[in-house]
Amino acid sequence: MTFKAEYIWIDGTEPTAKLRSKTKIIAGEGLALEELPIWGFDGSSTNQAKGHASDRVLKPVFSCPDPIRGGNDVLVLCEVLNTDMTPHESNTRAALAEVAARYAAQESIFGIEQEYTFFDGTRPLGFPVNGFPAPQGGYYCGVGVDEIHGRPIVEAHLENCLKAGLGISGINAEVMPGQWEFQVGPLSPLEVSDQLWVARWLLYRTAEDFNVSATLDPKPVKGDWNGAGAHTNFSTKAMREGYDAIITACEALGEGSKPLDHVKNYGAGIDERLTGLHETAPWDEYSYGVSDRGASVRIPWQVEQDQKGYIEDRRPNANVDPYVVTRLIVDTCCEALEKAGQV
Repeated sequence: MTFKAEYIWIDGTEPTAKLRSKTKIIAGEGLALEELPIWGFDGSSTNQAKGHASDRVLKPVFSCPDPIRGGNDVLVLCEVLNTDMTPHESNTRAALAEVAARYAAQESIFGIEQEYTFFDGTRPLGFPVNGFPAPQGGYYCGVGVDEIHGRPIVEAHLENCLKAGLGISGINAEVMPGQWEFQVGPLSPLEVSDQLWVARWLLYRTAEDFNVSATLDPKPVKGDWNGAGAHTNFSTKAMREGYDAIITACEALGEGSKPLDHVKNYGAGIDERLTGLHETAPWDEYSYGVSDRGASVRIPWQVEQDQKGYIEDRRPNANVDPYVVTRLIVDTCCEALEKAGQV
């Protein structure tokens, strides 16, 4: 008896890493994560090694049922190691694991809103061959073939994510034609990041069957069209219990060099998306406010009313590395809350 394991990893492409995967046939009827074997690959073909010393190691860190192949087959997310078993320089998960462990007592939780855009060849899905569609406005959460494009792919992706057991909490059509969003969470930092990467892989793989591509480009169409982000919702136990911790976290994200430290790691091309228009704050200015979608960080109105809850960092691009954005937010906010005695 054998089963197929699709080993998935994040490569070393810059400025935005790509997902790679290959299939391993394993004897047995299914193995627990800790029983799955390490594997190897040619790092010289993924921007992770030179040709004269190209071997790199795949270490399984998350597995789930493969909803596409079915049966006992699995998807296996891996982190990349050097042959001495140290984290490869492209391995951003290792740094998150360290920070998440340091502040584990604060019980950080994330929900990430992943926006993306479908393309049919070189055109966003729903754009006419020549010219542009009607201006944005009716597409957001719309219904009907005149405004919605790609729903069968979105529904198939959602079903695949649910069959895989991923923590998907919703989907919706976005502001631009052919643009959609799914949400992952609420989950812990490592869980939300691992599952978002797998959900991205499933998005690309599902779209293959429809002969359509999906992109995380933060500004897929220049001009008066919304970009694509990965709004990141965050809370700690203290934030879920009191409003003072909410304000402490918001202030911490705007302190000193923190705004630029974060923004420069929030995805390539962020200056094209964070212009101060299209529901964004300028990339080089920091602000926070209640119910303000033009702020860097939004405090939902219900949070102010309840005097507890979470915050939404609206700056991360659709192409952000979730291991990086969660690490930066945990490190910044949890350190500030610890110093303030709000843990």
